[in-house]
Amino acid sequence: MASTGVGGAAGVVTLAWRGGFGLLWTAAAVSRFGDALRGTALPLLAYSLTDSPVLISLVTACGLLPWLCFGLLGGAVADRVDQRRAMWVVDVLRGLLMAGFALAVALGAAGIGLLLALAFALTTLQTLFDNAATALLPAVVSQEALGIANARLMTGQEVLGRFVGGPLAPLLIALGAAAPFAADAVTYLVAAALVASLRGLTPSRPAPARAASTLRREIADGTRALWRDRVLRSFCVAVALGNVGIGALIATLVVVVKEWLGAGDFGYAAVTTGYGIGMVLGGLTAGRVTAALGGQVRTLLLAGLLQTAVLVAFGTLRSLWAASAFLGLFGFASMVWSVLETTVVQQRSPTAMLGRISAAFRTVSVAGTPLGALLGGAAAAVWGANLPALLAAALLGLGVVTLIPVLQSADSGQTPHTVP
Repeated sequence: MASTGVGGAAGVVTLAWRGGFGLLWTAAAVSRFGDALRGTALPLLAYSLTDSPVLISLVTACGLLPWLCFGLLGGAVADRVDQRRAMWVVDVLRGLLMAGFALAVALGAAGIGLLLALAFALTTLQTLFDNAATALLPAVVSQEALGIANARLMTGQEVLGRFVGGPLAPLLIALGAAAPFAADAVTYLVAAALVASLRGLTPSRPAPARAASTLRREIADGTRALWRDRVLRSFCVAVALGNVGIGALIATLVVVVKEWLGAGDFGYAAVTTGYGIGMVLGGLTAGRVTAALGGQVRTLLLAGLLQTAVLVAFGTLRSLWAASAFLGLFGFASMVWSVLETTVVQQRSPTAMLGRISAAFRTVSVAGTPLGALLGGAAAAVWGANLPALLAAALLGLGVVTLIPVLQSADSGQTPHTVP
């Protein structure tokens, strides 16, 4: 394994930027920049095409449904193939899809149906990309550096996405409705070129499958491995419950901002920027927060409780600036949670099965998110625009409760922490 992690004094782990990790980080940041352009422009485009919260939430649901249909298959394929090649090929395909969509928007041919189809297609390809990326990282950095590598990857993505891509999106929209989507297509192609340039990696994976080893059997092996690990199983259930609520909130956030808070496009940008600031701070301090709180699972537990509390406040107070601050705290806790969640899966999974175990984890954990998106749209339409936030708080709190029984056993057997 090509390792770029270097141990420092007092157990602190540093990370070399030159070589594979630097290229991987740049590709992830460039891709996230493009995603931010699309992520800002797409809800506004959907809102301009329909005033139905249900239809707007359906776009999010279609962007999550492929994980249920193809997530396990994507993980099995990621364990079989050259993960680097799979990633750049997928990015080329996504770039071509986005270029076609940008052309449709420019010609005025983008209806709500095309938005649904685009969301489904992009996520279908993402099921292979994300599982391949998770499985590839341990071939780029050492096991001891996984925590800091995940934190830096996620933080870099947030900085480029929230503070460059997000603010730039309105300027590009002013040039034309298709401009953000055309730029997103370019970033996919640039990221593909960066990943394709990675050399000298030797990811550990099984030999090519023989006739007796079918994809179905390999998928079942990965799913069983996840289920038999008590810690991973509990994490997965907790994330699954929370993601039902998160799906409800994300799918209707533009409705919450415009109708509950009474804000316009600036208000939407303000709350998403507050969320981004919190995410960056969470990524920069995730390792130190974990060390200070005394363990990965304990930190996850407290991060979940903080997310629950701030969502209750977000769904109760009708102040744009307070909402931005609450989403900042939510973003901080969410990033800490995401860094540790990914690291725990990588550390507790056999390398040769990492793609399948991470796929099973993602598939189960996002299983309820499309349902949550639809529930959020229905709740906003029937009971009021603030209900999705309160629904999310309730489900996140329920998910946190499922982690309590594994708190002691998980922390007693975890690997040493890394400090970003």
